[in-house]
Amino acid sequence: MFYTNLINPMRIISRSRFLIILWATLVLSSCQDHDDQVPQDVTPEFVWTQNWDGTTLAIADFDSTPLTNANGETLRLSKLVYLISDITFTDAQGVSYTGGDFNLIDAREGLGLNFSPNLLIPEGDYTVSFRFGFDDEDNAGNYPALNSADGGWNVPMMLGGGYHFMRMEGKYMSTLTIPESEVNFQYHTIRAANTSTAPITLQDTSFLVNLGQVTIAENTSIEVKMNVAEWFKNPNTWNLYELYTTLMPNFDAQVMMSENGVNGVFTLGDVTN
Repeated sequence: MFYTNLINPMRIISRSRFLIILWATLVLSSCQDHDDQVPQDVTPEFVWTQNWDGTTLAIADFDSTPLTNANGETLRLSKLVYLISDITFTDAQGVSYTGGDFNLIDAREGLGLNFSPNLLIPEGDYTVSFRFGFDDEDNAGNYPALNSADGGWNVPMMLGGGYHFMRMEGKYMSTLTIPESEVNFQYHTIRAANTSTAPITLQDTSFLVNLGQVTIAENTSIEVKMNVAEWFKNPNTWNLYELYTTLMPNFDAQVMMSENGVNGVFTLGDVTN
């Protein structure tokens, strides 16, 4: 008896069609996994750190560590409180995301050093910026949390009202006294007010800080470094013997402090994801 092994041609075609369909399904699935993935919305965190020309300023350094400014004066810091607002993320298409909130950092007390703005943004690359202090629009607001902060963060109405931008205080060693002795200084920044005019002349001395491009993903942490020494040196070399107190009503001093602040006080530090 003879047996003949016959192969059904229709079975071959059916099997081939199945393999083609399977291959196409895998390709489409792979494309969907990579090309159609929707970025998730995230909230980045900011970490604010302080240094003196690269040397970290820790809580323990206040009232204890001697520092030398660009004018050669030896000083010790006792307070450093400053206000940040309008944290903004701008994507490549020019779309901006702003939380509209603010953060008050008290370096001496370790308060506000970690801050997450009140916003959600898609993951991606952004130009990151913020404002030191308040612009005129925000400075006209009423913020209960600031009204009581640090003994009252308000500026007297005789100086235009609004809020402080920074209170930096300490002592410097004066060689004008015999023997040498420490003298208190107050480096307070506000909106510049010229009280010699009627009504008083106001000038917005807050300023924008551009940190550059940052890749934002889930759990992104952005360090912002304040070099405190820069407040005393560039472009205006600060002379504490002449400008050590009563700076709030000093219009020219406020403009000079703003010029020093915008010129490199804040820089981008480590970014972790």
